[in-house]
Amino acid sequence: MTIRQAILGGTALFALTLPAGAEMQPSLAFTGVTGLIDMPSGDQQSDGVLSFTKSQFGPVGRTTLSFQITPRLSGSFRYSAVHDWAGVVPSTFATYYDRSFDVRYQIAREGRYMPAVTVGFQDVIGTGQHAGEYIAATKTFGDKIKVTAGLGWGRYGSYGSIGAPFGERPEIDYGTGGKPRLGQWFKGDAAPFAGVEWQMSNKLTFKAEYSSDAYLEEAGRRKTFDRKSPFNFGVEYGNGRGMKFGLYSLYGSEIGLSVQLAIDPHKSPSGGSVGPGPLPVSARPAASGWSSDWVNDRGSLTAMRDGAQTILSHDGIVVESLAVNRTTAQLRIRNTKLDNAPQAIGRSARALAAVLPPSVEVFEIVPVVQGVAISRVVIRRSDLEQLEFAAGQDGLMWQRAQVLSASRRAPDGAVIGQGLYPKFTWKASPYIATSLFDPTNPLQADLGVRVTARYDVAPGLYFSGSVTKKIVGNIDGTGRPSDSVLPHVRSDANQYAANGDPAIERLTAAWYAKPGQNLYSRVTVGYLEPMYGGVSAELLWKQTDKPYALGAEIAYVKQRNFDQLFGFRDYSIVTGHVSGYYAFGSGFHAQVDVGRYLAGDLGATFSLDREFASGVKVGAFATLTDVPFSKFGEGSFDKGIRIELPLAWLSGKPTQKTSKVTLRPLLRDGGARLDVEDRLYNSVRDYHATDLDAAWGRFWR
Repeated sequence: MTIRQAILGGTALFALTLPAGAEMQPSLAFTGVTGLIDMPSGDQQSDGVLSFTKSQFGPVGRTTLSFQITPRLSGSFRYSAVHDWAGVVPSTFATYYDRSFDVRYQIAREGRYMPAVTVGFQDVIGTGQHAGEYIAATKTFGDKIKVTAGLGWGRYGSYGSIGAPFGERPEIDYGTGGKPRLGQWFKGDAAPFAGVEWQMSNKLTFKAEYSSDAYLEEAGRRKTFDRKSPFNFGVEYGNGRGMKFGLYSLYGSEIGLSVQLAIDPHKSPSGGSVGPGPLPVSARPAASGWSSDWVNDRGSLTAMRDGAQTILSHDGIVVESLAVNRTTAQLRIRNTKLDNAPQAIGRSARALAAVLPPSVEVFEIVPVVQGVAISRVVIRRSDLEQLEFAAGQDGLMWQRAQVLSASRRAPDGAVIGQGLYPKFTWKASPYIATSLFDPTNPLQADLGVRVTARYDVAPGLYFSGSVTKKIVGNIDGTGRPSDSVLPHVRSDANQYAANGDPAIERLTAAWYAKPGQNLYSRVTVGYLEPMYGGVSAELLWKQTDKPYALGAEIAYVKQRNFDQLFGFRDYSIVTGHVSGYYAFGSGFHAQVDVGRYLAGDLGATFSLDREFASGVKVGAFATLTDVPFSKFGEGSFDKGIRIELPLAWLSGKPTQKTSKVTLRPLLRDGGARLDVEDRLYNSVRDYHATDLDAAWGRFWR
């Protein structure tokens, strides 16, 4: 028996015969997936965890973003760079850059005797340079030791093969890339791998593994490094707040480093909100202390409105109007600061309890977005008083509250808020623009100043614009010129970035309205986005208490000049889509858009996002149109990942600002859609029942 066989056999026997102990936190491998050092494991991260890994050993560098989509399913996007690529074998690349996607599914969770078992697919739709499949089993012993044993194919079956149990691995023509290679999965040589993790202390972890990756291209054919041994060793230090640093000895010849950051969307990095706390629910005064004349006294109603506005101004809530009769009050609000819709409703209800006469029992709170009434949340004052300190107060209040449709106009006799229309506002703030994944310069960025302004003419009607001025950066338009055979509707983006300084990002007039009980409309005219100007019209049908919606949008646009000032290029088109939306629950939101894209191609975009009560959003999308893969170009079809992190969640300070990033492996012209601000669905749904229910835990905060 060889040393390798003894180690693998002993590890597997150890993993399968001893009972599991207390749970150790799962760690990340060099590839950015849950694993050992360079090998995967059977573990998964906690549900919803978003992790970022940067690793380097010798000439091999990897940057990976991973997301635990469900408790069992995870996905990863990786950007790899191998230096000295042309050192031995002639190549047009001195450094080889590659993008890849991974998918992992845990088919068995760890039990007393059963290890956690995960099936993984690496580089499922990339070039195939890093493609590999595996089955990995991991078991925990006590609170210090984890043992992993697995079997790999592809890259993971390239060293120490035990044969090809499912047949030879076929060669597949890469073509334009970006397509799954189902015919290769679990084909070709299979090889075992194994490893152990020892948690030395709360912050230090030791790892050792036997790797089944021979690095045939990097270490073999191209000799970018010398692979002397299959054994890897390392130590990782964690600060207890999701960040780890690792130092490793790899393949008997290289020193490796890694930085890992894990973000749990269920836990705020700041530890919670540091904004002002809510107003206590005011005890109702005796009814005998109030005269009945207040109902018809305009001065009394105005005083109530002003009192509510004084209280709510600390939370950035604007009183649009207040209507009161003996038993019912309707307060229309505009939330400009709080990032949580139920929190804005809860604080508005507390303000009403503080300023209204004791006979008013029913509070109707109507959120107004872009001048349009979105819903009517009905709360009984007695429930507010009784449940403030009750056990399970969130669920009890949600059971008693009602979310109904709102009328377009405030009730007759309502006292309108002061100084709302017309109103001019502006601000200046820094901005960062990035350009990613260009092989000649993978990371480019500009830093500058953005000035935005808005003039509200009347409810639902406003003018707005934004101008940018670059201060420093390296997005200069010297990247690869577009080779697209389609109209260059997006692939000249580097030209816009290089020539737009200063640039008019947007300059528009917008009109939002509510033409029917469940209908919402938008018309936007002007310079709609950095690359296009024209007119866009949208109509959305959405019921207040339903998880689905239908929408339609049509636009006529013309391509703007590269300098992003007032001129236009020759290209123009009519584009539009019919859209369907559905909220599945557990934070999953699906969207399908069918129609005509900017290059004139016809097709559909499929999107799936997971959203958390904290406001964190992670999603993926793919667009398939009538453009053949060969004509689309590298990547075959448009696809990507999008992430949105609320700044309030990151900092703990109340704000509605978010940090958004969209990761596309390639920006091509097929499947390109107009980028209009404040489309209807996302403007409306925060205050409808499905989204309110998901975020209701902050009603009392």
